[in-house]
Amino acid sequence: MSKENKKHELIVIGAGPGGYRAAFMAADLGMEVTLIDKEEKPGGECLFRGCIPTKALLHAVKLKDAATSAGEIGIHFDDPKVDVQQMAKWKQGVIDKLTGGLRQLVKARKINYLQGTAKFKDKSTLIYTPDDGKEKELEFSQAIIATGAMPVKLKDLETDGKSVMGSEAALELEGIPAKLLIVGGGYIGLEMAFIYHGLGSEVSVAELTDGFMPGMDRDLVREFNKATKDVFNDIFLETKVKEIKKNKNNLKVTFEGKDGTFSKQYDKILVAVGQTPDHSALAPDKAGIETDEKGFISVDEQQKTTAEGIFAIGDVTGGPLLAHKASYEGKIAAEVASGKDVVNDAKVIPGVVFTEPEIAFCGKTEQQLKADEANYEIVKFPWGASGRAIAINEKHGFTKLMVDKENERILGAGIVGKDAGDLIAEVALAIEMGATATDLALTVHPHPTLGETIMEAAEMYLGTPVHTMNKKR
Repeated sequence: MSKENKKHELIVIGAGPGGYRAAFMAADLGMEVTLIDKEEKPGGECLFRGCIPTKALLHAVKLKDAATSAGEIGIHFDDPKVDVQQMAKWKQGVIDKLTGGLRQLVKARKINYLQGTAKFKDKSTLIYTPDDGKEKELEFSQAIIATGAMPVKLKDLETDGKSVMGSEAALELEGIPAKLLIVGGGYIGLEMAFIYHGLGSEVSVAELTDGFMPGMDRDLVREFNKATKDVFNDIFLETKVKEIKKNKNNLKVTFEGKDGTFSKQYDKILVAVGQTPDHSALAPDKAGIETDEKGFISVDEQQKTTAEGIFAIGDVTGGPLLAHKASYEGKIAAEVASGKDVVNDAKVIPGVVFTEPEIAFCGKTEQQLKADEANYEIVKFPWGASGRAIAINEKHGFTKLMVDKENERILGAGIVGKDAGDLIAEVALAIEMGATATDLALTVHPHPTLGETIMEAAEMYLGTPVHTMNKKR
């Protein structure tokens, strides 16, 4: 094993949204940065096998669905034909364009990019292994861990990438099954359900809890369920997969539910039951880095681990496991590493499920507010009263605000409907800035837009709605 003579000022391990953000920020602050990742170009799981390819495919199937339903408003198309190979090629083009752009930004910032893997030898030394297998010791002054998370593996549901898939294999679109079972009713499973349903599969879902998207406010899920009745062939709640038997032409799946066991046959299975921290190959214990009971790396408000000079960001530190959280934390870690006195004080991390309709949320949930014994009120503006929603033939949706009764401040929000993910940022900003319902109501929103539903929900709280009726305060 060789050893470099120089000592690296900052090494970032992992080039996903958090890692490359940290590297870019540190370089902009004048630090000498080395970025290590297993891929030839930066981007991480989000860009190569997660957020971006998933949303690209969701966009494609939403276009298909829009063409199919356009007859309701007097525009008629022949039945859309899906060229799966062309769609996969287009998806890859999206990935290549974005990762290529990131590679150029790495070069422009003079960041030392190393392709390969890394593990700790001790608290100031990494063992870097490139593709040729020739290990090299890298000494560092500071390091940022940004290795992300990986899919949870179930003992009884080993994925082979073919008949039993993880999300990565599913995104390759190699053979669209006539009948697909998705194990897991979280956002990854549901987004994949929409993709495969749009490509012609008959989709069923098995979920261990009593509803989709555990932890989310149930009224958001109920509205989603009403809008998606035609998407799912079967929904098995409070149900686990007990056994999978591979037959000659399909898979026989035995389920165990609250009413006993039963069996169904499918062509493929997609397992999407959650994420777990991806740091086992990193050997964090050798650097004195502590983890919690679930394996996530423990950090303080400055993203510092228990090892001096070593930070951790993003999914590897725990939930919510979202790219924008990782990016924010990457900025904080880089600033602290450069000597700035900053802390992670984000009040909200918004979340979005990019199905159709979309679901977006931020701030406190109803369950959290009840647990806090908060004095709050819920207001919901139905999209059936929105001129814009009706004009674009949006049949479902609402905008919900949870307002502190004592000072009118927004505590949380949820939106179900088209482009909900683009709308939720306004409410996230309102919570960060301590804005009140009056602030939202007095902000003039353009008409006709879906953004108006946030203003109208605030007006409902104040008792001065225009397009709905409620009791005046």
